[in-house]
Amino acid sequence: MLRKVRTILAAVLFALITLLFLDFTGTLHHWLSWLAKIQFLPAVMALNVIVVVALLLLTIIFGRIYCSVICPLGIFQDVLARLHRKKNKYNYSKEVVWLRYPMLAVFILAAVAGAGSLFQLLAPYSSYGRIATMIFQPLWKMGNNVLAVLAERADSYAFYSVDTWMRSMPVFVIAAATLVVLFILAWRGGRTYCNTICPIGTILSFFARFSWLKIRFDENKCKNCSLCTKNCKAACIDFRTHSIDYTRCVVCGNCIDSCKFGALRFTSRSTISSQASTSSPIDSSKRSFLLATALVSTAALAQKKKEKLMDGGLAELEDKVAPERQTPLTPPGSLSFQNLATRCTGCQLCVSECPNQVLRPSSDLMHLMQPTMSYEHGYCRPECTRCSEVCPAGAIQKVDKEEKTAIQIGHAVWIKKNCVPITDGVECGNCARHCPSGAIEMVPLDENDEESPMVPAINEAACIGCGACEYVCPARPFSAIYVEGHEVHKKI
Repeated sequence: MLRKVRTILAAVLFALITLLFLDFTGTLHHWLSWLAKIQFLPAVMALNVIVVVALLLLTIIFGRIYCSVICPLGIFQDVLARLHRKKNKYNYSKEVVWLRYPMLAVFILAAVAGAGSLFQLLAPYSSYGRIATMIFQPLWKMGNNVLAVLAERADSYAFYSVDTWMRSMPVFVIAAATLVVLFILAWRGGRTYCNTICPIGTILSFFARFSWLKIRFDENKCKNCSLCTKNCKAACIDFRTHSIDYTRCVVCGNCIDSCKFGALRFTSRSTISSQASTSSPIDSSKRSFLLATALVSTAALAQKKKEKLMDGGLAELEDKVAPERQTPLTPPGSLSFQNLATRCTGCQLCVSECPNQVLRPSSDLMHLMQPTMSYEHGYCRPECTRCSEVCPAGAIQKVDKEEKTAIQIGHAVWIKKNCVPITDGVECGNCARHCPSGAIEMVPLDENDEESPMVPAINEAACIGCGACEYVCPARPFSAIYVEGHEVHKKI
């Protein structure tokens, strides 16, 4: 029963949190964003005391079920391990102390020293987020686009095409490398990653050793058949000595399910003692679980297709190149570049959820996997607050639509040499027409010349840095107007 309940819960939570990362319609985060906020590290970074205390109490009572039921990377390892169909494939091994605790020390030192890239590289939830965002979501979008083509031929609007593009090659390589390492370790040793590399697993292991409910041996019934050891993916059961390393046990229930003699039970010591003294038979159905699962089905809302620049089929438009910003742009609600760098876990949830294609992982080595903004594929619409709604770590604090329109994350800068009225001698004014805050107006380049071209003049005090001007600017490959970030956001 323990294994069945654990498997069902893990499968449901894993499917839902994966859908949260895959969703590009903006519908699922209203119901599923809480799944990101109950992850251990994001809760710590968000100073969510209630969630942290609840997870620690859960560990003290039941052991490390967080790793086998809630953590998506832990469940993903089980999925990869199941691909190896060989039965009784595991063996007992001692704790790898020389690797496990130094990895925890490196993780803590990286957090204290502000080495965000190393800190996020070791975070388990963030690792799965990178895999889901950089590898799974593009495949999901491609499948959606295939369905959109088929639906269009059938005169149906059930699906619509979405852009699929590489947000960051370095982060994609990191995600792919992580996936390969996980696959090899899970294929060969089950939960090797959890019990040697994962710092969250090591932290929880300090509490798991004192858990009230544990998987315990009844030595009178054990026949030393070794099936429990051969089915323990944490490699923590030694059937010869009837001992279990509870710091590594993730309470998966495989050992109980494989034991043919009822020698293993998930119980407290006091229960075993009382049964031993009365010599009463074990009731294998004593502990029952009532599981209620609600399956949420949502229909993707039809959205307008992204406007495309039309060239009449006479010329091929050159893609825009991101400008070199002196200060990176960070999303409204992040307060400052420093706040984002300190609290972000690099899980990529905000990147995967951004409907405007603005957020992408930073290419800066010290902040490699943290979100930054750029406007080649869209701009930060004032009415969109999705990234602040889904961030589980408090790196992007929740803001409402009215508040966002008053947050200045940067200011526009005009580059005269790139401006179309000057380079091509044609009228433009796209930046002024599309500025949502009215911070740009067109003025004569030379006030004394009646035929002087009209160029943009920027009111930096009114500009919020949304990037609409940069996005719609027709200059290629470099925009004639771009947004320079502010290290500390202001309210106007």
